[in-house]
Amino acid sequence: MKKILLITMLLFAIQFMAQAQEKEKVLSQADQFSSMSGTLIQKEFIEIGKIRALDVKVLKIKDLNSGTKMSALRFEYTSPGAYSSNTHLATLDTDEIEGLIKTITNIQTNVINTTSPNYTEYIYRSKTGLEFGAFCSKSESNWVPFIKLDKYSNNSLYPLKIEDITKLLELIKKAQEVLK
Repeated sequence: MKKILLITMLLFAIQFMAQAQEKEKVLSQADQFSSMSGTLIQKEFIEIGKIRALDVKVLKIKDLNSGTKMSALRFEYTSPGAYSSNTHLATLDTDEIEGLIKTITNIQTNVINTTSPNYTEYIYRSKTGLEFGAFCSKSESNWVPFIKLDKYSNNSLYPLKIEDITKLLELIKKAQEVLK
């Protein structure tokens, strides 16, 4: 009897924690728009480019019933797993793209060429939890740029090479032109 009660309480706690985490997840305006009920949604995914396993796309969404449109920047990364792979997605609304560009430029010009005697990290975080940044460990003394698509999953962290920063910046600016 005690085992059944303990298992029931454990399952209830796990379900409660999962629901609490799901409630915290903030959707982008584009994700909110595309998940509205009572609409006929068309989603168009325009490939901008790739940095190895990281895809950069423009997402164009249209409600065919009302004619309302919206666009966003989308990142996709499929992380390898032991038995299967997981695809991680992040959508960045158009009003946040300029902040990401400034962050990438700042890290590229003011951070990457420096050293740090301590573990140091720089992180930009969007409304939905997409992160871009760089960290430098005390032992290695070189910077590792990264993009993390889902704040709740460490598997969504995609380490970049220093030379990838320029390519990422180019792809985001190219996407910005498509979004206009």
